[in-house]
Amino acid sequence: MSGKLLYLVGASGSGKDSLLEGCRQRLQASHRCFVAHRYITRAPNIGGENHIHLSPDEFDMRASMGMFAMQWYSHDYSYGIGSEIDNWLAKGVNVVINGSREYLQIAQHAYPNLIPVLVQVDEEQLRQRLIERGRESEAEIIKRLNRHRQFVDSLPSNILKIDNNANLQAGVDALLTIINSLAPESVQPIRSTH
Repeated sequence: MSGKLLYLVGASGSGKDSLLEGCRQRLQASHRCFVAHRYITRAPNIGGENHIHLSPDEFDMRASMGMFAMQWYSHDYSYGIGSEIDNWLAKGVNVVINGSREYLQIAQHAYPNLIPVLVQVDEEQLRQRLIERGRESEAEIIKRLNRHRQFVDSLPSNILKIDNNANLQAGVDALLTIINSLAPESVQPIRSTH
């Protein structure tokens, strides 16, 4: 019994964090799916993501002890997905994560049941969101958009997609539709050892 790993990718500003938060609020036991939190060395009040903040030393200590199923470094921060997802997947529970575009190939190699899901936003709208966010210069935004365009062009045409151009609710509905379509009929009970 093995769950599926839904690996959300999309440009910065595409709304992945908002989609995952909206999804968390509506998930039910019948979905048999968890949204994994990321462990990040970024302070909790930056970026709007519901992540678990670790100092760089804490992150390195956990990494050295094998506490991450995945880890990468991007934009001056370390990111990790906790090894707890391996237990969830082994029990047949599906898991959704906010993944890194650059880490996708490594993750696909490690997780044969990985399903990439692209969060799409029109480039002009994405540019506006990045400008409004105010974290990057115009040159950095252009560089980020070019890198994302190259990434999307490299993806297979049959990748699952979520259109996040409209209101957030429509995007959350689309993500939940995917989750519901992949829900396993049953999962192995997860029993406490205490």
